Amino acid sequence: MLIMLLPVHIFAGGVAIILGGIALVASKGATLHRRSGLLFVYAMLTMGISGSILALRQSLTNSNILGGFMSAYFVVTALTTVRPVSAWTRRLNAGALVVAIALSLVEIGMGFKALSNPGREINGVPFFMLFFLATVTSLAAAGDIRMMRSGALQAAPRLARHLWRMCFALFIAAGSFFSIRSRVAKVLPQPFTTPMMRALPIALLLAAMCYWLWRVHARRGAIFAGRTALPPPYSLSLGGRL
Repeated sequence: MLIMLLPVHIFAGGVAIILGGIALVASKGATLHRRSGLLFVYAMLTMGISGSILALRQSLTNSNILGGFMSAYFVVTALTTVRPVSAWTRRLNAGALVVAIALSLVEIGMGFKALSNPGREINGVPFFMLFFLATVTSLAAAGDIRMMRSGALQAAPRLARHLWRMCFALFIAAGSFFSIRSRVAKVLPQPFTTPMMRALPIALLLAAMCYWLWRVHARRGAIFAGRTALPPPYSLSLGGRL
C-alpha cells in the first residue's frame, strides 16, 4: 500500500498547484473560486498526509514531514476561517493550534541543530529556511490565539486571514516542486529548468498574495458593505472583479 503513496503524493501535488493557481486568479466569491479552492484544500491534505508518511519512512528529521503537516495546518485553518462558527470548527481550530505550536518548536530545534552541523543544514535544508518556517508558523499560531480570544473575525481581517493561509499553503506546494530541478525536468521542457524560470512561479505567487492582501486592506471600508458575516458555506467577495 505504501508503494502507491508516491504516485498519489505526486498527483495530488500537481493538482494542488493547478487548482491553487485557478483559485488565486479567479474572481473572489465566484463559483469557480469556491469550487477550485475547496478542491485545492482536499488536494493539499492528500499531498501533505501522503508526503509525511513517505518522509517518516526515511527519517524523523526529514523536512518533508514538516512540509506535510504545515500544508494541512494552513489549508484547514484557511477553510475554517470562512466557515460558520460552530463547535466543530472551534475544536478543529484548537487542534490546529496545538499542531502549529508543535511545528514551531520542532522547526526551531531543527534550525539550531542545522546550525551546529558542518554545512549548517539538515537533510539538505539550510538553517535559515527552518527559522523562516518557524517564524511563519509562530505568527500563524499567534493569530489563532488572538482569534480564539476575540471571537470570529469579520469582513477584511477574516478575508485576509483566509487569503494569506491559502497562499502560503500553495507556496509550500509550488516550492516543493520548483525548488528541485530534476522534478521540473520530468514535466517541463529544458528552458523551464533554469534557476530563474523555476523561481518565477514562486515569485509570481508571492506577488499575487501581496496584491490581494493590499486590495483587502485598501478597500476595508467597501468589503462586505452592510454585512457582518460570510454566509455558508464558502462565500468570499471583494466587491468587484479582477
